[in-house]
Amino acid sequence: MKKYERTFKEYAVKLSYERGKGQIINIERELGITPSCLNKWRQDFEKFGKGSFCGTGYLKLTPEQAVIANLEKKIRNSHITLEILKKGTKYVSQGKVMIKQFIENNKSEFSILKMCQVLEVSRTTYYTRKKQELSDTEIRIILLKEEITSIFYEFEGRYGYIEINKELQRRGFKISCGHVSAYMRILGLRTKVKRKFKATTDSIHNHYVCPNVLNRKFTVSEPATAWVSDITYIQTMRGFLYLTIIMDLFDRKIIGWSLSDTMSTKATTLPAWEMAVNNRKISKDLIFHSDRGVQYANKLFSKTLDSYKCVRRSMSRKQNHNDNAVSESFFHSFKGELIHGNKLLPRKQMRIEVYEYIENWYNKKRRHSYLGYKTIEEFENIKKILL
Repeated sequence: MKKYERTFKEYAVKLSYERGKGQIINIERELGITPSCLNKWRQDFEKFGKGSFCGTGYLKLTPEQAVIANLEKKIRNSHITLEILKKGTKYVSQGKVMIKQFIENNKSEFSILKMCQVLEVSRTTYYTRKKQELSDTEIRIILLKEEITSIFYEFEGRYGYIEINKELQRRGFKISCGHVSAYMRILGLRTKVKRKFKATTDSIHNHYVCPNVLNRKFTVSEPATAWVSDITYIQTMRGFLYLTIIMDLFDRKIIGWSLSDTMSTKATTLPAWEMAVNNRKISKDLIFHSDRGVQYANKLFSKTLDSYKCVRRSMSRKQNHNDNAVSESFFHSFKGELIHGNKLLPRKQMRIEVYEYIENWYNKKRRHSYLGYKTIEEFENIKKILL
């Protein structure tokens, strides 16, 4: 059977409408088409419109069906584009080498043409880069970026460029802080936002207030020489929890802490103190510094501290938070790295998160600027060797 082009069929149908239905036989003779062909074409055109002459292998669609099919095609195309963007956007800022690598790794899932279009890379650039060997500098930069990304996520986004630089140096990489900062911007790695710390302790009471014996001397040469303490609140899905900490100024370690549902002395300062004295023995004079909160100034806690003859008490001056700056600095880091920017958690889950942060992160893995960007464990080991 003879095949006719789409444009020819459309012309024949148009001609039949112009001359009228009675001229169909004459038009068929004039155009040299078989009898009844034009009638069939007219019927298809009336039903499917321009979709009637779609060619072999294609479905005839009504105008409504054609619109739906076109929308479905656009939706499929949008899904593919979205998937490519999700997986590939982060590589665009990392240069042509990484884009080429991404395309290579995903060409079994997406077409090369589509990936080049979505990521705005010419196919010429892709195939040219594919033929080239990587230079030593390019390989080194790729390894550095991978290591920076690895460290960033290993420490849950809590490390800035300075801490990452120190960790890289510990792992044998030689790189400046400026380069680490630049690569982090390129990679889109941003540390968790830290907000200004807000004090919450109640210092309006009639209990005895101690003088500021510590007097902002936050550097000590031996453990159990000076401890500082403070309390903060943590919002959960159901109300607040209250975190009390005791820190040894020698190595900035949290040696005692408690997480409670209430602000009572029995739930806050007392259990934190008991943990501290169990973790670090008091062998000589110790300054214990806090703010003027009622949990520190009341008779119950005062009596507990007075039972230790070698403990001297110290309190911040009125409305002077800098007198306890180290404790507040800890809470600033704690909330910035664990709380702010994250969704509210149930109390049970928050207790787990706080334990993990203090015991497994802050006391063991976190690098502290005060300790020369060493971890507390590294600092303690060095001190043991020196002593």
